[in-house]
Amino acid sequence: MEQVVPIYRGKPQAEPLMFRYANTFYNLGDYFLAGYQFERFVVSYPKSDSLEMAAYKSARSYYELSPKFSLDQKDTYVALEKLQVFVDNYPESVYRKDCNDMVQELKVKLEFKDIETAKQYFRISDYKASIKAFDNFIKDHPGSVYREDAYFGRLEAAYVLAQNSVSDLVEQRLKAARKHFESFMKYYSKGPKRGQAEEILLKINTQLQEKSLSTN
Repeated sequence: MEQVVPIYRGKPQAEPLMFRYANTFYNLGDYFLAGYQFERFVVSYPKSDSLEMAAYKSARSYYELSPKFSLDQKDTYVALEKLQVFVDNYPESVYRKDCNDMVQELKVKLEFKDIETAKQYFRISDYKASIKAFDNFIKDHPGSVYREDAYFGRLEAAYVLAQNSVSDLVEQRLKAARKHFESFMKYYSKGPKRGQAEEILLKINTQLQEKSLSTN
């Protein structure tokens, strides 16, 4: 294909050859070159009968390049952009649902990466960074399936931070943790983590009461 395609450049046979050339990379699983070649096809043959299929396979190629969540997600953001362009350009396409499903999957992957980052800060005992990361998650992912985890994680991190603070900061941080409990209950009073949250609140209130008694 690499030898044949250049010979027919500018001739009627070039269009189907270019499509097959891009599709060869796609079928071989070389999605980087497939995405690139299908994009070239879309630009070169905007009136082609194969245009929609080429645009779809180009977008899907970038989706296939998205790495596992623990790696850098640059390619995931590129894939989201390419998939959205396809959906915008072909709103009635039979591939629209497939593209929307891929978009949703990639978004959940990004959410999972962010929630795991926040939890990792907690695991390494960087509680301030954990609280900040959970805060950012809540702001950045309002409809996430991991949102309850973020609200609970922030509460837990705030409580443990108070436990590990110098005595002058304990009361202030316990009260901050109690506010995070109130935020949690505002949205997830019927969620599966309610019992754990209430256990933390009980400890917070007990310690605040003890502090109050000790100062009187």
